[in-house]
Amino acid sequence: MFWYQQPPRTGLKLIVSSSTWSHNSYEDGYSEAKFEVTRQNTDYSLMTIKNVTPQDEATYFCAASGH
Repeated sequence: MFWYQQPPRTGLKLIVSSSTWSHNSYEDGYSEAKFEVTRQNTDYSLMTIKNVTPQDEATYFCAASGH
């Protein structure tokens, strides 16, 4: 599962990739302290944005991969 952020008037930015078999992998500039991802199984993932500020304004997307 992949989580992306798209701030206004910019392209998609990968926040984190997660899998059921390994730890979440955060991209530079993003952390679990701010973007907490839980994944209980292959069909469900939840991202919680902590301490939201105006700088967090964006559209957020998740995407899944079959491999």
